[in-house]
Amino acid sequence: MSELKLHILGCYSATPRAFTNPTAQALEIKNHIFLIDCGEGTQVQLRKQKIKFSRIKHIFISHLHGDHFFGLPGLLSTFRLLGRDTPLHVYGPKGIKEAVTMMLKVGSAWTNYPLLFHELSSSNSELIFEDEKVEVYTIPLFHRVYTNGFLFKEKLGDRKLDINAVLNYNIDTCYYQNIKKGKDITLDNGEVIPNGKLTSDPVKPKSYAFCSDTSYNRSIVPIIENTTLLYHESTFLEEHANLATQTGHSTAKQAATIALDANVERLILGHYSTRYGNINEFKQEAKLVFDNVELAEDGKEFLF
Repeated sequence: MSELKLHILGCYSATPRAFTNPTAQALEIKNHIFLIDCGEGTQVQLRKQKIKFSRIKHIFISHLHGDHFFGLPGLLSTFRLLGRDTPLHVYGPKGIKEAVTMMLKVGSAWTNYPLLFHELSSSNSELIFEDEKVEVYTIPLFHRVYTNGFLFKEKLGDRKLDINAVLNYNIDTCYYQNIKKGKDITLDNGEVIPNGKLTSDPVKPKSYAFCSDTSYNRSIVPIIENTTLLYHESTFLEEHANLATQTGHSTAKQAATIALDANVERLILGHYSTRYGNINEFKQEAKLVFDNVELAEDGKEFLF
């Protein structure tokens, strides 16, 4: 059974504090480690959670506010100091290449490894990464600057071989891979064995949607529908909904409403404003709308 792991490196809004960090996450999925946003202190958090820098080959930046990407130039510089030689792909809004490369060049710290930028500007959801096991789509969000969330989806795997059935028909092992791909088999006597008699359905693919920062935005519901795990910002509680509207953010209640409408399995709240002393209030508010709610906390891991 596939298992995805989400590492919360930072989950608070605006500025770093002594015990809280701005947004950054690492998602382990199908032998990838994808870094999602890179606020200040991200590389320290990566070390604390023992995530190998060398395994990070793709970084996704939601938008160009400092609490979501100011840690990126430092991390890229550290990769250079560690002798990295494998390519690194950075996906982010148009302008990220100019912002990051200028900092590296003026400090004579340009990378000695291939650094490839994929700048985004579309207002529609688009496929930005794909291999044989994973797809990554943008989730257009509503914020004060151009912003995307990201949807990470496992591809449907091979069908599961019913070994007893295969042996019963005396099928040679050289056909096993074709059977797992869904093909019927023709025996030497001409009899066709339907694939359904030889296999069972594959494991249901899992998916993760990352939505930060954004105001309440129902247009994302069709994109994230039936997602296994949704992270949705909840900067404010409903009592400060006017501030959420003014700043392009969401309340815990609004995040829960999106989760309910999209029929996701689990919701994680984060990007809390530091004006609140007890983040459990966010969970309490969200659970009035959507039951399966959890709170992001720096250093916490989620398996799904």
